Amino acid sequence: MGLKQQMKQSLGMAMTPQLQQAIKILQMSVMELQQEVTNALVENPTLEEGQDGDNEDERPLQESQAEEAAEAAAENPPDQLTEGKDDFDWQNYIDQSSSSAPLPSTRNTNSDDLPSFEQILSKSTSLADHVMWQLRMVTEDPKELEIGEEIAGNLNDDGYLSVLVDEIAAHAKVDASDVEVVLYKIQRFDPPGVAARDLKECLLIQSEILSEDDEVEMIIERHMAELENKNYPAIAKALDLPLERVIEACKVIHSMEPRPGRMYASTEPQYIVPDIYVLKVAGEFKILLNEDDIPRLRISKAYQQQLQAGLLQGEAKTFIKDKLKGAVWLMKSIYQRQRTIYRVTEAIVRRQRDFFDKGAQHLHPMILRDIADELGLHESTISRVTTNKYVHTPHGIFELKYFFNSGISRGDGAEDMASESVKQKIKEMVAAESPKNPLSDQQLADMLEQSNINIARRTVAKYREAMGILPSNKRKKYF
Repeated sequence: MGLKQQMKQSLGMAMTPQLQQAIKILQMSVMELQQEVTNALVENPTLEEGQDGDNEDERPLQESQAEEAAEAAAENPPDQLTEGKDDFDWQNYIDQSSSSAPLPSTRNTNSDDLPSFEQILSKSTSLADHVMWQLRMVTEDPKELEIGEEIAGNLNDDGYLSVLVDEIAAHAKVDASDVEVVLYKIQRFDPPGVAARDLKECLLIQSEILSEDDEVEMIIERHMAELENKNYPAIAKALDLPLERVIEACKVIHSMEPRPGRMYASTEPQYIVPDIYVLKVAGEFKILLNEDDIPRLRISKAYQQQLQAGLLQGEAKTFIKDKLKGAVWLMKSIYQRQRTIYRVTEAIVRRQRDFFDKGAQHLHPMILRDIADELGLHESTISRVTTNKYVHTPHGIFELKYFFNSGISRGDGAEDMASESVKQKIKEMVAAESPKNPLSDQQLADMLEQSNINIARRTVAKYREAMGILPSNKRKKYF
């Protein structure tokens, strides 16, 4: 088998840096885009942040600069990303950099949603600090305080000790018995049960502090599995006690705190900033892009004038030209991102009009290909646009991915139903059930069948688990 050379012609898409930047910006959330624009303003001297009150009658770019900007856009057109003709006038975009946004947006609108100064709180006390404050109140022994710091520093968000006693002893260079002494003290601090090693120990400590009957301790010690499944008759039979007494003891156990560190959890809330708003005005839905916190970009007139006057030569001129190209591409990518999000949301509103009018139960089946075919884009583009992008609707804030659901077939030739709508029906049926006689998965499936929704019991169980709803035996309430 010999070596030979041959020529072959083929088509392919080159992932240029400009195209990679366009794809990266397309899949950014509004907060990530804000940070990206802020970084670009710092790194690119030819970019400036425009102001809403800028004069719109600024002199346009010189013809040579406009040609350079056009050439920069023509060298690596990112049309592969949106797979459609780009008829946007970039020369006019740069010339009129202070004009209004190209798409409807929330920029320049008044907002009453900003937090007041009264809502800005200071740092809260952590669980470790609270434990150490109590330990210092009962002892001044340096060794005990050192052990206490090791214990307090190894408490998880639920208030449980996350390491072994032997590990603490080895790190503090003390005996395990010394650690046990300090641990015993801390476990009786506030909140009761803190620094327990498991749920059983946590509940037993609280039972001891509350001075409860032996029945409570026996149930915790021997029957945690039955307690979790609310199988009180089995506990009564095993302990040879009347069911009423077991239920009373279980009431006490259920009043205990299984997560002592809950109120001291320091997890910061994660706020969602919508990328787009869908508002109902005079019976019609209006779509607004969220551009409130995205700085408005424009090309620096100072560098334009320096290039025009020939004040930049050599490496400086090349550097500024490269930065100008980068600035044009960044603005072009941002515009494409905003335009694509707007078009995709517009198509979603058209197809899911019933949802925006009536709510989640009226969501229709829809897949990425439906929107891709309608807009002439690729499915991967729709996937990037809808990932980590949130829309504010009359029914709450949803990720754009929420509107894409598989279809559930219905009897009597009725239209298929979105899986999310089926989940909502299951949620409503569970909310309306009798707490003392909850519905099983099979009963839920039978009730759905009566509404011409044919799904198997295991599918009901999958949807129930996805919504965080417990099985019927754990939802049952005896008191």
